[in-house]
Amino acid sequence: MRYLVVAFFVIVSVGCRKKDSPKSPEQAKLVHPAKSSECTTGVDVVDNDNLSEVEFSWQKANYTTLYQLRVTNHLTGVTQTVNTSDTKANLTLVKGELYSWLIRSSNSDTDTQVTSEVWNFYNAGNESFYAPFPATIVNPKPASKVFKDINNEVELSWEGADIDNDIVEYELFFSASTPPSTMVATLNVATSSDKVSVVSGTTYYWKVISKDAEGNISDSGIYSFQVL
Repeated sequence: MRYLVVAFFVIVSVGCRKKDSPKSPEQAKLVHPAKSSECTTGVDVVDNDNLSEVEFSWQKANYTTLYQLRVTNHLTGVTQTVNTSDTKANLTLVKGELYSWLIRSSNSDTDTQVTSEVWNFYNAGNESFYAPFPATIVNPKPASKVFKDINNEVELSWEGADIDNDIVEYELFFSASTPPSTMVATLNVATSSDKVSVVSGTTYYWKVISKDAEGNISDSGIYSFQVL
């Protein structure tokens, strides 16, 4: 009788055990083309000197069964996509133009999609000089809510990059309206942050223009944050 009771409790215990919750996909780590680089490994397309086939690769992400590669041409705004279960994929791109790319990870157990970092690169062409990469916003995070400091200020910071390594200055635009039309600072390449005066309960918009020694410029795009 004792054995029957023990067996009964074992069966009940196993039968009542909760199933593990579905695991959400994790973020893929990008590998190639490298961040803020010139991609020189593309294979020329036969009968079209303006195009090359570029291989994209990334590290395997846990709990992921499907990756979506998204590559955007900054000049045209056109995004190409590839869905694959592999950790690499090829796309045909225009030479000499600026692109950004990212990976979205997903699986069949959840509706969650996780997006990787966004990396910029130039597809190698015949250019002698390249415009700077658009500045990468560091702080405040896009669409975030922040507190002002004791001086009623918020620090804005960003990262600049350029293949030719000849950025000479940044122009910082900031205002409570969009697009931000007020240039509040011109900063040399050694400075990639600045403090701005703010008022609580206000949403602000800002962007950074990067300039190089050849007169080329790039626009970070407009970002916003709300002051609490």
